[in-house]
Amino acid sequence: MNGRRRAGRDAGRVSLFLAVSMVGVLMIIALAFDGAGQLRTAHRADNLAAEAARTGGQAIDRAQAINGGPKEIDEAAASVAVASYLSAAGVTTHSVSFPVVDGEKRITVQLTLTYDRYLLGLFDITDSVTVSGEATARAVTGP
Repeated sequence: MNGRRRAGRDAGRVSLFLAVSMVGVLMIIALAFDGAGQLRTAHRADNLAAEAARTGGQAIDRAQAINGGPKEIDEAAASVAVASYLSAAGVTTHSVSFPVVDGEKRITVQLTLTYDRYLLGLFDITDSVTVSGEATARAVTGP
């Protein structure tokens, strides 16, 4: 009879340990899941910036090129092309700049995306995180 009482008291301790352990396991799963989601979003941001920069880099100043001048990026047309591409992809926040490197005009696209955390929100951690992407392209012309 004495052995039964002892087993009854210990049973509650195992349940408490299991409950605390499960919270820790769920936290690790949430970190892995939302961490991977944030990395995928950052990768997508870089890919979208690269594609948008390539799209803008194709907008050359045609009048200058037809007259035999250097083929360089038309800033107005490139900005419109980038905005159109990113709008179709659902990106609302971006910036376009045209740095000159070694005498050559390039196009740089910067954008931000937001990743909504699914599981970490359960633990009262920030519900979303903003990631950014950036890419630079140049007009490449043949011989």
